[in-house]
Amino acid sequence: MKPNRNAPCPCGSTKKYKRCCGAPGVRSEETPVLRGCDGCTACCDGWVKIQVHGHAVYPGCPCPYSTGHGCTIYAQRPPICREFLCAWRAPGSWLPQWFRPDEVGCIVLPAKLSWRGMAVDVAVPVGRRIKPRALAWLKRYAREQGRALIYGEGEEVWAAFGPAEFQQEIARRIQGGEALW
Repeated sequence: MKPNRNAPCPCGSTKKYKRCCGAPGVRSEETPVLRGCDGCTACCDGWVKIQVHGHAVYPGCPCPYSTGHGCTIYAQRPPICREFLCAWRAPGSWLPQWFRPDEVGCIVLPAKLSWRGMAVDVAVPVGRRIKPRALAWLKRYAREQGRALIYGEGEEVWAAFGPAEFQQEIARRIQGGEALW
């Protein structure tokens, strides 16, 4: 059943439904999410570590082609930028409207990992750490949907949420210096 437009959004954002998941262009059962970056440059600000035309991009060292509101070489951007899609922007995204990366403090990478058949989402912090409300939402979603989560807790500090065996395996991999994805 569809919520009343003025009721709190069921996604937990604390916004009214009409200004969150019920806003025009936001996912419904019939229509996929079609979201633009709308000035969010979290991926270009260095939170996703990449190389752009020979320039290292990492936290504290944003892409030299980013204006902070867009890209100066958008038409000529390299394949890594053309192919990158955060889960918030992905068609049919399961993330609520309010989960824009620069507003919640994390970029969620589309689940390409799995552990024992379970989808694993990765939440990369934008800034010092993921905002508590966003992390709580991700954990609740993971628990309700039977997914696992790897998330950043600060610079190069990672944690896992999900079954105890998953958390133990990720902790061992982190301690052993293994790549997580």
